[in-house]
Amino acid sequence: MTYAAPAIADRVLRWFDVHGRKDLPWQHDKTHYRVWVSEIMLQQTQVASVIAYYQRFMTAFPDVYALARATPDEVLAQWSGLGYYARARNLHKAAQQVVNEFEGAFPTTQEGLQALPGIGRSTAAAILALVDNQRCAILDGNVKRVLARHEAIAGWPGKTAVAKTLWAAAEHYTPDTRVADYTQAMMDLGATLCTRAHPRCGDCPLVDSCRAHAADTIADYPGRKARKPNPQRQTQFLLLRREDGALWLQRRPDSGIWGGLYCFPEFEGEAPVPAGFDAERAETLAAFTHKFTHFDLTITPQLIDGRLRAQQVADTEGRWVQPAELSALGVPRPVERLVKSLQ
Repeated sequence: MTYAAPAIADRVLRWFDVHGRKDLPWQHDKTHYRVWVSEIMLQQTQVASVIAYYQRFMTAFPDVYALARATPDEVLAQWSGLGYYARARNLHKAAQQVVNEFEGAFPTTQEGLQALPGIGRSTAAAILALVDNQRCAILDGNVKRVLARHEAIAGWPGKTAVAKTLWAAAEHYTPDTRVADYTQAMMDLGATLCTRAHPRCGDCPLVDSCRAHAADTIADYPGRKARKPNPQRQTQFLLLRREDGALWLQRRPDSGIWGGLYCFPEFEGEAPVPAGFDAERAETLAAFTHKFTHFDLTITPQLIDGRLRAQQVADTEGRWVQPAELSALGVPRPVERLVKSLQ
C-alpha cells in the first residue's frame, strides 16, 4: 500500500472523535451477544432499518440463553419483515451452540467465531474488534467502498482477486490501538460520507489521499457485477378464510425463500380446496409483484370463504390464524400485505 497506515488511521480516528456514531443501541452495554446480533442484522440491511428490529429483538431475547431457549417460530416472528431469513435461523442455531458447547460464552478467536453458523470472516472480526479491541480487520460493504475508492481497486468485490486486494488493504490500515473506534469509524465513513451515490468527498478525512477522488473516478468504484434483468416468476396464493375470519397458513421448509415462515399455500391451476372445508365464495384478488434480490415474483391471490366441517384441515404443517395473531408468527411481507388488505 502506498500510504503509511498510522497516518491514515490517525485521520480516520480524529474524524471519528468529532463525527462518528456513538449512540447506536448496540454500542451501549457492549457484549459479544449484543454486537453479534447487530452485526448479523446489519448484513445487507441499513442501520436505519435495523434499529427498531434490534430493540424489539433484545427485549424478546435479552441474552444468548433466552435466544437459545426460544422456538424457531418465536425467533422468526421477531425477524419478520427484515428479510434474508437464513440469518435468523443461523442466529438461533448459533445461540444454541454457544449455550450447549461453550456454557454461554462466545469464542474469542476469529476461528472459533467463524465455526458458528452464519458468521463469516468480517463478522467475526467486527465482533472481536468492537467488543475486545482485538486487531482484526473487517471488510463489510461500507469498508469495501471506502477502500476501493481510496486505493482505486478496480473490479467487482465479489471476485476472488479483487476481494484479496481489498482484504490486504483492510489489514494494512487497521491500527494496533483504538481498534474498536477505528472499526466503527470506517463503517461510519462508508455509511455517512463515502456513500454509493452522492458521496460527500469534501467532508471526508481521506480526501487528500483518495486516488479515485484525485482522478475524478469516484463513480467507478467499487466495480459492479454485470447484471441481467431479473427473471420473472409467477405463483398463486390460496387464501382460505373460515367463517370466524381465521386464515389457513402453512409453515414453509427451512430451505428456499421465506424458509421457516408461515405463508399462504402456493398452487398452480385450479385452487385446491382441502377436504373438510366447504367453499361458499371464491374471488381472485389483484395480482402484485414482490421483488427479491435475484428475481421478481408476481403473486395472484385466490380468496375462498367457507365453513370448516372437519375439526381441522388435514395438514400437519399448517394452522388457522386470526389476523390479530399474525404478529406472533414469522410471516413474509406479502402475507402481511394480504392480511391487511382483507381487513
